[in-house]
Parts: sequence; structure tokens; C-alpha cells
Amino acid sequence: MTGAVEIRNGRVVTPTGVIEDGRVVVVDDRIAQVGEATAVPLPRATVVDADGRVVVPGFVDIHGDDIERHRSPRAGARVDVRSALATADRANALVGVTTKFHAIAFEDDASDGRSIDEAETIARAVSNADDTLADNRVHVRSDLSHDSVDAVERVVSSGEVDVDLLSVMHHAPGDGQFDETEFERHYMEDRNWPPEKVERVIEAREELSVSTKRDLVARVAELAAGAGVPLASHDDETAAAVDRMFECEASISEYPLTMEAARRATDRGMTTVMGAPNLVRGGSLWDNLSARSAVDADVVDVLCSDYHPPSLLAAPFVETGEPLSARVNRVTRNPAEAVGLHDRGRLEPGARADVVVVDPSPIPSVERVLVAGDEVLRAGADRERVPHGRAVDGPGS
Repeated sequence: MTGAVEIRNGRVVTPTGVIEDGRVVVVDDRIAQVGEATAVPLPRATVVDADGRVVVPGFVDIHGDDIERHRSPRAGARVDVRSALATADRANALVGVTTKFHAIAFEDDASDGRSIDEAETIARAVSNADDTLADNRVHVRSDLSHDSVDAVERVVSSGEVDVDLLSVMHHAPGDGQFDETEFERHYMEDRNWPPEKVERVIEAREELSVSTKRDLVARVAELAAGAGVPLASHDDETAAAVDRMFECEASISEYPLTMEAARRATDRGMTTVMGAPNLVRGGSLWDNLSARSAVDADVVDVLCSDYHPPSLLAAPFVETGEPLSARVNRVTRNPAEAVGLHDRGRLEPGARADVVVVDPSPIPSVERVLVAGDEVLRAGADRERVPHGRAVDGPGS
């Protein structure tokens, strides 16, 4: 599609409500009009009949590590990084993600597929890609170790990678989401680590003193400030932990483990982020804070895909007793605002034309995706199959 596109007869979700029989007009890469479908069609516009489907802004995912599984679909089987990125990009577009922050773990453990070298490889591929469907960006997750922080400093200062978000993480038993039993179970059962390896990792991660960890956090915070990008905390368990990150100018709290931490982050004016899979499946995988409980307490601002992009599409359609617009804001406007992308995440005149048409029943599925005004995906009933994978509009399109 080029020029003007008019999406008519949809349930158009704006930041403040739903236009039940609405229209969205796109001109080039911007939204030009949002209003009632009764308005006179724009001359010479390409008309898309949404036929009662839900029309939302493109989803903004500020934390998704799914590229790791496309890169290494099985232990020992590694896919070319460009192919992995292309596959992840298309898988995300299929569920309406138009801005993707790939959460890349700078954590040195090559046998687990997560290594500093691997993180640098993926970060360069994401930063330098110019043929993706969505807007793909780099979220650097720095483990609290000297090697990891050294590598993050090297990447940020090199100029080879455009880093758009920095966060700090420290997975150790009793510090974060796992007690010792759950830490061992996670790494032995879910990641297939042998017991002796788990013991070595526990020993290494517990060696860091409190003062050393705080020094490492301060180094990452200084990097974020110098690069002019947001800083996020990760797995805060207590109000005191939130306070320490807030003092380092963190503006985002990812995955608070307790209601206490989530409330403190909210009180501090931080953006609180939780995983969409937590909401969709009805609870935390590790018996931490329930996303639904956080929603009910009004202490969660953003949902991210975490490890499962389809959950980001499903999340706004989970009934929480809130207006649909509030649920949609958590995966569109709110995350965009949290990372300083004020040009997108909302269906309003002047905003970037990232638009998604969703059929919510029987399960939410995406029928059309526009990224900066370009149609990058079309599916659904009006799609006719022709030889060699080409597609044309069906009758009435």
C-alpha cells in the first residue's frame, strides 16, 4: 500500500475509549484522521473494511527474549543470526508487534547458549538490520558480574550497536525470583544443567558482595545516563530494592516479585512492567506476584511478551473489569512512553501509523499489520492463495 489508506467499520481503540463504528485514515507514514465511519471516504484512498474487527495501535514490546530460541532452537543447534532475527521479526509481526525490544542477556555461560560473545553477536545483528518488517531495537540486560558489565560498557561505547534500553539482572538463589530450591530446579530441569554446574554457578554468584553489586549497578546506570536511554531494574523483591534502583535513576521496574515492590515502584513514579504470559496463564510461573493481582491493585503499567509473543496479543482481551482502551494501553501507549517513543502506540492524528486489525474471536488473531503506513502482513478471510505464495485481495476487499 502507498499513499492514503482508510480502515473503516472497525472497533477503533483510542487511548481513552472505543469508537464502535470507526475509521482510521493513514497518509504515508502517519495517522491523519480517527473518527466515525460515517465520514465521507477519502478520495483515491485504499479502503480496508475491518468488518467489526478491533483496530488497535501496533504493540510495543519492551522485553522479549524469544530471539534466543530462534537462534538456538535446540541445544547444540545454532541458526545463522540473520535468519534467527528474520524469523523472530516475522513471528512478532504475526501477533501485532510493530516495535520490538529484543532483551539480550549479557550473561557469560556458553553451555547454556547465553554468552557475552553471543549477546554481542545478536545485538549487532538487531542494530544493523535494515530489512525487517517491524522496528527492531536492542534492550541490553546486564548481569551483575565484572565480565558482563565490562562487555556492556564496550558495546555501548563502540558505536556499533544502538542500545535503546538498559537493565540490570542478578539471578542467584535468595536474590531475585528464586530461592535455592527453585534456583536448582529451574537450572537442572528447565535448562538441563548438571548438578555440579549448578553448584559452581551458585558459588560464583554468591561470591559478589553487596558493595560490589552496588558498584556494578552504578556503572550500568552511568552508561544509561551517558547514552540517554532508560534504565530498568529487574526482579525487585522489596521496597528497599526498588529505592536503591530509583536512586540510580532507574525509571522502569521489570517483574517486581512482590506487591510491596510493585507498590513502591508505583509510588516512586516508575513504570512497572510485568509479563503478559503471567496474566494470560493466570499466575506467575515461579509463584511470584500475579499480574492479575497487580492489575487489580493498579500497580502495573506495561505488559511485555517476556518469552512468549502471542501472549502480548492475547493480554488485552483478558477480561479484567477495565475498559478495553486501558488494557490496550498497557501493550501500546504505555510501553512507548516508558522508553521515550512518543511518536507511536496510539491511534491519534500525527502519530506514527503502526496499526493492527485483530479478530478477537474465538482467539485473538491478527489480520492486518501496518508499520509506519506500510502493510507488512495480511491474513484472514479476504486472503486468496495463488501459486508461489503470492496473494491478492479477495472479493469485496
